[in-house]
Amino acid sequence: MKVWLITLLLSLGFSNNVLANNVFNHGGWGQLLQKHVRLIDEGKASQVDYQGFLESKGALVQYLKQLESVDQQTFDSWPKNDQLAFLINAYNAWTVQLILTKWPDLDSIKDLGGLFRSPWRKEFIPLLGQVRTLDEIEHELIRGSDRYQDPRIHFAVNCASIGCPALANVAYQGDSLEQLLEQQTRLFLADRSRNRLDGKTLKLSSIFKWYKEDFEKGWKGYDSLESFLVHYKEALSLPESSVQSLMRGDLKLSFLSYDWGLNGVDR
Repeated sequence: MKVWLITLLLSLGFSNNVLANNVFNHGGWGQLLQKHVRLIDEGKASQVDYQGFLESKGALVQYLKQLESVDQQTFDSWPKNDQLAFLINAYNAWTVQLILTKWPDLDSIKDLGGLFRSPWRKEFIPLLGQVRTLDEIEHELIRGSDRYQDPRIHFAVNCASIGCPALANVAYQGDSLEQLLEQQTRLFLADRSRNRLDGKTLKLSSIFKWYKEDFEKGWKGYDSLESFLVHYKEALSLPESSVQSLMRGDLKLSFLSYDWGLNGVDR
């Protein structure tokens, strides 16, 4: 009885601590991720059980409603880490919801677009008082706001594709944001299917080509893609000779093709 009581008190204390340290509780999303996201290759990649998400549709909709209930004034009053965690989770959760609109009859998120309109430009997300697109969340609210200036967000937002960085199986929260962003960045860079040294050429994910400018804005003092990569030389498993070439700017960089296939679980 005493053991049970101590366990209960500890669990309640932990729960209250989560709520005290974070202005918004993403616990519902975290539970869905734990249940329906499978980490593979030691966490470097993930597979999403979209059928499982469909069967948990009620819980997903409830979480999306919680996101929708936050107004702009409330959001602006939060610490930046809580804001960024909120936006990353919103992007990822609404991406899953978008996939479910046609699941299982699709092979790629691109199947949800049209001849002249991409799926990322569909206006279907009620967030912060407006109906928004996935592009708006990523490129305006996160990248374009000048509030965050953290290029590691590219290893956190997930576009439901095999070429994307892994979808973490835990929710982002304000007080754990730094640790999770760093973890996901290192895991992605350590994935040799997407980033690898091949002779005298460093072959990288196309993410680094599309968003090169984000790695040049001075995050942690790094004002070039090369300096960012040097910072993560261990994750990339670069020998010292290649590190020196990177620092001089004479290591050849090339960019790998992006796999837009759906990151779903094979059933």
